[in-house]
Amino acid sequence: MKKWFQNIGPGTLIAAAFIGPGTVTVCTLAGVQYNFTLLWAMVLSIVATIILQEMAARLGLVYGKGLAETVKHEIKSPVLKIGALVLILSAILVGNAAYEAGNISGGVLGLQTLVKENTLVIGSFEFNYLSLVIGVIAFVLLYIGNYKVIERSLIALVLLMSVSFVITALVTQPNFVSILKGMFIPSLPKEGLLTVIALVGTTVVPYNLFLHASLVREKWKGVSDLAAARKDTYISIILGGLVSMAIIICAAAIQEGEIENAADLARGLEPLYGSFAKYFLGLGFFAAGITSAITAPLAAAYVARGCFGWEANLKSVQFRAVWMFILGLGVLLSSAGWKPIEIIKFAQVANGLLLPIIAGFLLWVVNRSQVLGIHKNTKLQNLLGLVIVLTTIILGIRSLEKVFQFSLF
Repeated sequence: MKKWFQNIGPGTLIAAAFIGPGTVTVCTLAGVQYNFTLLWAMVLSIVATIILQEMAARLGLVYGKGLAETVKHEIKSPVLKIGALVLILSAILVGNAAYEAGNISGGVLGLQTLVKENTLVIGSFEFNYLSLVIGVIAFVLLYIGNYKVIERSLIALVLLMSVSFVITALVTQPNFVSILKGMFIPSLPKEGLLTVIALVGTTVVPYNLFLHASLVREKWKGVSDLAAARKDTYISIILGGLVSMAIIICAAAIQEGEIENAADLARGLEPLYGSFAKYFLGLGFFAAGITSAITAPLAAAYVARGCFGWEANLKSVQFRAVWMFILGLGVLLSSAGWKPIEIIKFAQVANGLLLPIIAGFLLWVVNRSQVLGIHKNTKLQNLLGLVIVLTTIILGIRSLEKVFQFSLF
């Protein structure tokens, strides 16, 4: 067991990152509203995550640079370089700010199972102080930098919650024929498009592509460890995807109704934990929220460091300024009075819309011989990558069209 823990690679952290409050929330809503119908979207999301994360890991191991640094290095035209970096920074900052609000809101959902009164009223301004509590904890851990033990503990709690969902999925005795049909026969229910995009956005997280390229350099030496990195990526993401599907299966047993807090979501765990389900899920939500609330601002800071060429110092003023900005914006958005469930779902949709931009840059750099040499993409990898990018673009356009029409009529 000790050796197993020592051999855990970045793939496990990437999987733990996408099994956060957003995944639990969006998968639960998908199961409650559409039963097993959208399992196919999760299957495709898992495949897309494996393909893209393998490219990111290969880039980090072979070239020794992160995605933002590589794009900056490979684009020779000053105008195009500035345009590309502005696009990447905008996508990551906007996406991570929305994602951070979702992370903090997820932590708040967990705390709400223990603290019923959580709103401070100052004049005409209402403020959810639980968001500030989550933000302060994340701030302290990020500022000190000594958060590894706590992070591992929180990941363990999230994994424990994930195992519970898998067991509960079996306890609910679902119709396995319906599950297989939902997994392999695509069907798009009316009003289900945004949920599909949210499922993609909660699994194929754009900032994870930047993190993975950086983390593999910390764990492994280089090209000689490429096979180990791939194995770590495949196993971790497949297991993470199975957990996500288990959450959808659990949620399908919940009678449709308005879901606003962890107590409502916990109905998917009641077959296993009974009346204690809401407390257990609340603890898991809190753990997932804190873990992700640390990861998202760090990812944004890493991207900014790569774009601007800052020194590799986690305690530098510039590096801290970026993650403080993302964290602060996340706290403000989370505490503004919107329903946590809606914030989390919006964050996943935002990620789904930003994914084509980041995936497009990744697909470009892993095809350059100057970058990866003999390890550049094969024709099959290019085909799969292109299908992923085109699919996410189409979904994004359909989503914007839907929202635009709704806002008019």
